[in-house]
Amino acid sequence: MIRRAALIGIDWGTTSFRAYRIDAGGGVIETREAPAGILSVRDGNFEGVLTREIGAWLGAGPDLPVIASGMITSRQGWLEVPYCPCPAGDAAIAGALMRHPDRTMLHFVPGLSLIGADGVPDVIRGEETQIVGEVGDRPGRHLLVLPGTHSKWALAEDGVITWFATFMTGELFAVLSEHSILGRLMAGADDDDAAYGRGLAYARGSGGLLKRLFSARTLCLFGELPEREVASYLSGLLIGTELREALDSLEQPASGQEITVVGGADLCGRYLAAIEDAGLRGRRASDDAAARGLFLIARAAGLIR
Repeated sequence: MIRRAALIGIDWGTTSFRAYRIDAGGGVIETREAPAGILSVRDGNFEGVLTREIGAWLGAGPDLPVIASGMITSRQGWLEVPYCPCPAGDAAIAGALMRHPDRTMLHFVPGLSLIGADGVPDVIRGEETQIVGEVGDRPGRHLLVLPGTHSKWALAEDGVITWFATFMTGELFAVLSEHSILGRLMAGADDDDAAYGRGLAYARGSGGLLKRLFSARTLCLFGELPEREVASYLSGLLIGTELREALDSLEQPASGQEITVVGGADLCGRYLAAIEDAGLRGRRASDDAAARGLFLIARAAGLIR
């Protein structure tokens, strides 16, 4: 039986472009992926990239609704969409979709904004779609982490995203590796589980991150950490600190709470190891969280009949 597409969903981020042909039940028929994130688009030619990557899909289904989320809706993207305030679920996000003025079948998903307890704003773009796709309308309280250049931690309760926080873990690792004295000590980038675990353990100790960071140099200087293990140690130190800070940010303790990790296999593996090391339970989300979220938001918006 031939499965007919009811929707085209696009997860268009800073460095990557992923598109999905989705059927009326939310199943993914076909996927297209390319290193065509918004930073690689020259002269704002997003229309050209869309045609190049999925022109055949658009030609075969000119009446299909298209829904896009991620940094494509940012100030540097195709069309800036105002953030939808948190708390928000698929219905609230669907109500804040923005239609392209010329491509009437193309709709853009807003990110989310949140004013924290400290009065400081935080934002996400794209991760809200993955969270919606992973949690759906399942009842209860769900704690998630979405690792990346800027890691996002989020809480969803009864299908509504109620809280999130951003941690610049990935970007800090890159800066320290490429532009600090710590990076000069690194020899190779092979993963070392023991060194990673040592970094996780030190992250649980006393003192702040600024003090702990220098240990990546001194342990190496004193012959206690081989240069080939510095990168793994530093990764464990940063991710372990992120985990501790994120859990400390929660109003309710996470003890007994399963943590869902959303993302690629490599980073998910690192975070799952950190979660287990902290004595907590973790699980990896399904690979189609973004596609599922795009489907649920489109359905809530009435784009799919």
